[in-house]
Amino acid sequence: MEPVRDVHATLVDLLDRILDKGLVINADVIISVAGIPLIGVNLRAALAGMETMLKYGVMQAWDEKTRAWERERREIGEVPLLEGEEVNFKIFGSYYYSKGIYTAWRSGYIYLTTKRLLLWNREFDDVVFQIDLEKIKAILINQEDLLTKEKKDVLYIVDQDNRVSRLLSTKIDRLKEGIEQSLKAMGLSLEENPVLPAFEKGPISFLMEGEKVTNRGKVWHLPDGGGILGNTWKPGYLYLTNKRLCWWYGFEGRLAFQIPIEEISAAIKERRDLSPVLKDKKVLDVIYNANGTRAVSSFSGKEIEIDEWEKVLNRVIVKGNEAEEKEREACPQCGYSAPVKELLEIGCSKCGWVSARLKRKLVKTPAK
Repeated sequence: MEPVRDVHATLVDLLDRILDKGLVINADVIISVAGIPLIGVNLRAALAGMETMLKYGVMQAWDEKTRAWERERREIGEVPLLEGEEVNFKIFGSYYYSKGIYTAWRSGYIYLTTKRLLLWNREFDDVVFQIDLEKIKAILINQEDLLTKEKKDVLYIVDQDNRVSRLLSTKIDRLKEGIEQSLKAMGLSLEENPVLPAFEKGPISFLMEGEKVTNRGKVWHLPDGGGILGNTWKPGYLYLTNKRLCWWYGFEGRLAFQIPIEEISAAIKERRDLSPVLKDKKVLDVIYNANGTRAVSSFSGKEIEIDEWEKVLNRVIVKGNEAEEKEREACPQCGYSAPVKELLEIGCSKCGWVSARLKRKLVKTPAK
């Protein structure tokens, strides 16, 4: 048989011929320089459609394993439900998975049942996320930049331990409404006007016993000190609890700033240049007492959030001042009005009166 040339053959004809009959490449290539062989290439390749490959016994093991895996996936039934549990709502969506070092949005079907809210990945028969409805403390929708040109609505779910979970879906409003209706039918209520939480990976580890977070948000902080490069603005999360004002530095995974709320004396907002590039930004200066001296710590971020932080901290300061004013007594010796704590621990600043308890303490610890 002699080779023939069809001048009217097209690229489609060539591809059809390769996929149907197949093409075998068998070549030896030697690269030489100045007559000296340096590199040798031995090529053995087969190119054809899968049907042709399997016909001649090529890639049969791979094909059998793939088909077996697909059969197993198809045998998987619907989402595993608890006894007496019924599905009220189903929608495709994603959950932000952040356990361990692996963090990513994992997709699947979000199920709202009579008992739980969960996300099930059918391909791997895995319940990626679940929470009992009775453990949901608050839900709210927040817009986030998720590496896209447009912001996406993300559903925040806060449980009774203040852990935060995030769900994403094209019909997130319907999901939120469904959760609210389900909780109402169960006789449960959600927290009204919940504070938008910064997303945390699990429980907040630095909280003390009896301490609760009242406000939180992502802000930049200018730490004291600075090292060889001077002070540098760093990103983190600011927390206000019923006991402290704290700033969490996520890059190092530690609490880098904290002060008792009673030591905060002022919160002042102004515009400043953060760097040669970031100019005319709102900065919140928190003035507080540190070991008897006046100290200042600065925070910056989105303008609307800095405005809100100023209002929140000033409300805390006013409440603290009102409480201090209520705890005033008159000096037993001259009648001068002063805070109870000051009279008991320091004495009267006007006449020098000292309580009996303080006198005993001074006798036990004479000045050196």
